[in-house]
Amino acid sequence: MSRAMQLSARRRPIPGVDAPAAGGFAVLRPVRARAAGEPDDLLFSRWLARAGLWLPLGGIALLAAVVMVWPMSASAQSKFTFSDAFDALVRWLPFLVSSGFLLNVVISITTMAIGTVLGILLGLGQISLSRAVRRVCWFLTQAFRNSPWLVLLFIVMLTFPFEIALGDTIIKIPDWMKAVFGLSLPIMANISEVVRGAVQSVPTGQWEAAESLAYSRAQTLWRIILPQCFKRMIPPWMNWYAILTMATPLCSLLGVEELITLSRQAMEAENNHPELLIPFYGFALVIFFAYCYPIARLTLRLERRYAVKL
Repeated sequence: MSRAMQLSARRRPIPGVDAPAAGGFAVLRPVRARAAGEPDDLLFSRWLARAGLWLPLGGIALLAAVVMVWPMSASAQSKFTFSDAFDALVRWLPFLVSSGFLLNVVISITTMAIGTVLGILLGLGQISLSRAVRRVCWFLTQAFRNSPWLVLLFIVMLTFPFEIALGDTIIKIPDWMKAVFGLSLPIMANISEVVRGAVQSVPTGQWEAAESLAYSRAQTLWRIILPQCFKRMIPPWMNWYAILTMATPLCSLLGVEELITLSRQAMEAENNHPELLIPFYGFALVIFFAYCYPIARLTLRLERRYAVKL
């Protein structure tokens, strides 16, 4: 082949690389796996943080538009107005916050503490050297991670006893504590995945360096690997706490006296006027947003601060 032909072959554009492909077929791009703590693990916090203050106002407006039809149809038969409904909300406000929403916060904090401890153990089990331990931990993680939270709550609430007798001592188990056990299962599974992903995202050179220093596997994990994972796990951990807090109203379906249950009881005490729906449920929407929105903002700030720079 002459030199001119060689130069021509070199300059010839390659379809799909140097020039657009001639065909119209779609190209399937390769899947890019992301480690724990990267943006795909923070979808809820990103959505909530970017929502701005329009979310509670828009939610209340939407709720008002949907529910307004019934109160307007009943207004001709009732002298109860929206002003009376907001006055009723003001009267019940201290009770709803101190006895209702406070219990939601207690449930979320207790559940997150239990789920984090169990999730760390389960996540470390997924990277165990024992094949049997890895399989068991993987199965538990996938089973609880892909199960509906409400179904788990029903199973725990209906199977756990209301009291435990230890000799002559009877220990009562309140409903909210059983709800904590039920919500801890999916949180445990998701924290397990966060831990596994964070550990596997550490470069293999860290393991090799520890091995060259004659560190045991336990010493490598606790002294070298996990300290590096801690910062990476904080953003997704906070993201799951925000999700858990928003899920605590599910407990109202099982009779736990949290904010939604007490709001329903308060409306019943006020004779179930349709005008009460918007103020009471709108207040629940606003207070949950006011609690979770700062968490979402802090989550994104920590994500940017602790981002792994390659």
